[in-house]
Amino acid sequence: MRVVKSISLVVLLLVAACQQASAAVKVGEPAPLFTATDSFGKQVSLADFKGKYVVLEWTNNGCPFVQKHYRTHNMQDQQKEATGKGAVWLTIISSAPGKEGHVSGAEANKLTKDRGASPTAVLLDEKGEVGHLYGAKTTPHMFVVDPGGKLIYAGGIDSIASADDEDLPKATQYVRVALDEAMAGKPVSQPVTANYGCSVKY
Repeated sequence: MRVVKSISLVVLLLVAACQQASAAVKVGEPAPLFTATDSFGKQVSLADFKGKYVVLEWTNNGCPFVQKHYRTHNMQDQQKEATGKGAVWLTIISSAPGKEGHVSGAEANKLTKDRGASPTAVLLDEKGEVGHLYGAKTTPHMFVVDPGGKLIYAGGIDSIASADDEDLPKATQYVRVALDEAMAGKPVSQPVTANYGCSVKY
């Protein structure tokens, strides 16, 4: 428990820096287009999904913050909810070869199956091109793109920067709220929030 809380304190100290560093993209402006290879070796482009909401999730299976959201099924539940409503969910792995979280396509597919995850695709960004394009700094780091290709959300998956499972029920689920509001034709009430987690292992 003390280790988890210590990690959380370190992350909180980094939050402001992460927000400033993520100025590579701005909410309200067009989301940068990209093409990446998915875990099955297929080329996937953001432009392929014009007309749909798209969630971008940066991940690293070795990160305790990511592990929390998968261990509790919070991430899987939100993937299923989003895709069930017609949205696209792209899980992106920007860990470089030899760094924590780097996996092959086959390993990524096994992780997806073992965790019961339901992303539309898992993208392997081992050169960090997509991650740097978006200024992704942490795992998880979340973005939502609207059907017109505009970025409408950037930040954390939820409101409590913690790797402790017990904090999950108390947290506001920012990505879920953003999607629900946008799909209901409402403006996103919190379009930019503090991202938290482990650093992306570029």
